[in-house]
Amino acid sequence: MKVRPLTFDTLVTEIVDRISAQAGRVRVLIDGAPAAEPGKLADAVVEPLRALGRAVQRVSTEDFLRPASVRLEHGRTDPYSYRHDWFDLNGLQREVLDPALDGKVLPSLWNAETDRASRAEYVDVPENGVVIVDGTLLLDRWLPAELTVHLWLSPAALKRKTTEQWTLPAFDDYEPVADLFVRYDHPERPGLVES
Repeated sequence: MKVRPLTFDTLVTEIVDRISAQAGRVRVLIDGAPAAEPGKLADAVVEPLRALGRAVQRVSTEDFLRPASVRLEHGRTDPYSYRHDWFDLNGLQREVLDPALDGKVLPSLWNAETDRASRAEYVDVPENGVVIVDGTLLLDRWLPAELTVHLWLSPAALKRKTTEQWTLPAFDDYEPVADLFVRYDHPERPGLVES
């Protein structure tokens, strides 16, 4: 296994270049534990893509949570529930990933604060549009995407950086499959794993 050292900015450029190389609508999944802040990387990719003339729609799995009655059925700190019941990945595929290729996505499904449907409207994705989804525990469910990125934290870094320590066992059996596998213990100095 070879690891190519990058900076945060060159990682953004790498992702933008890979997206730009694809014609038509592109779905991108940026995955990582909450401690890796995948949303921060997803947000950083938006403006460079727009500067290249690509329309971008950002989506977060935080807006595709299941109702509290399902998420918290086994308590507020159950790692199994966090791993399997917390996020509505079927809803994400049904409302974002599948219809993205037809030009419409629902940017949010659930409002966790009110524990009600978000009542968001569908938004158009133009022919050259990019839908970027950030989240955690996304890449072992075979969700459809043209580009997948996993931000990997070593067990020590994951433990050190995770504020909700009860979630750690949820990552024990997580084996993501990604196009770009990035060592991310130090976000300012990521390393791209090359096979």
